[in-house]
Amino acid sequence: MKTKLTSLAKVIRSKNSGPYEITFDVIFKDQSTYEMAVARQLITRSTIAKLYHIPETDVIALVHFKPANAIKATIIRPMASGDIRETDVYGAQQHAPLLDLEFDI
Repeated sequence: MKTKLTSLAKVIRSKNSGPYEITFDVIFKDQSTYEMAVARQLITRSTIAKLYHIPETDVIALVHFKPANAIKATIIRPMASGDIRETDVYGAQQHAPLLDLEFDI
């Protein structure tokens, strides 16, 4: 059965993590859902790299933060925040590909 990440998480967001990085936060609905996601490795560096069409080496952090039932991933921005070509200076709209992520659960 396919389950969307939006069914498992109460918050999915992105934000600046400095001018050269973007962080994605996935905060799960409860501890058991978080623990299942971690155990099944639903979100990995590879997952993020594929979603954002970047090399895995550009996924510079993947953190399991148990106190918040959250998984955080940080990537190198394709261009610096504030660059003349940048379309999302705050990085607040970059989480959209995560919204369609599905898993066999």
